[in-house]
Amino acid sequence: MMVSASRGAIVSRILAAIFGCYAFVWGVVALGVAALHGAGVEYHAAEQAMMILAFLLYLALFLWAFAAASVLRVWVILAVGSALMLAAAWQLQRMIIG
Repeated sequence: MMVSASRGAIVSRILAAIFGCYAFVWGVVALGVAALHGAGVEYHAAEQAMMILAFLLYLALFLWAFAAASVLRVWVILAVGSALMLAAAWQLQRMIIG
């Protein structure tokens, strides 16, 4: 059974898949690099490891943004998740620097 979606819902999913997923993955990378560097891993090794993870995570989130039943749920999860992770990364970086 084919479900018809409005143009607005399709555009919203496309924007969520591109920009929302980017912001979420950016938060994951920032938090991961700060946590790994704080745990004693060399900065560039932590950055490289998180970038490899970021590629896979972005792909999974991109696909999920189109597969999810509710576009509102996609936006809420991506927005709240990225805001929390970026705030946590910022706080962790402040704690590491001193």
